[in-house]
Amino acid sequence: MINLALLLIRLVIGLSFIGHGAQKLFGWFGGHGLKGTGGWFDSIGMKPGVTMALFAGLAEFAGGLFFAAGFLTPLAGILIALTMVIAIVKVHGTNGYWSTQNGYEYNLSILVTAIAVAISGAGAYSIDTLIF
Repeated sequence: MINLALLLIRLVIGLSFIGHGAQKLFGWFGGHGLKGTGGWFDSIGMKPGVTMALFAGLAEFAGGLFFAAGFLTPLAGILIALTMVIAIVKVHGTNGYWSTQNGYEYNLSILVTAIAVAISGAGAYSIDTLIF
């Protein structure tokens, strides 16, 4: 059952991050693309904004893809966790804990989940299991 649980966690978190990355990189799913996201990154002090948006989008897209597939899962978990650390530090941290106040509760939950899966491994239903 643990392998099914890990698969479900990886799919939900991974596919969500693919979507977030696609929002930043391509403007899909209601996103603003590199230019729009870059402008927002500039406004919160992450300069140069477009470059930072590119890095964030790539980390989310690749991290999500690898996480969902269970491929190089520790690396994927670190990429997801790092994006959440940056989201907490740059956006949500000053708003307190609760997500209802735009705080970091949700980001911390994702961060811990990504680290836990990176530590535990992807489970039997993963590319890592096939390769390693």
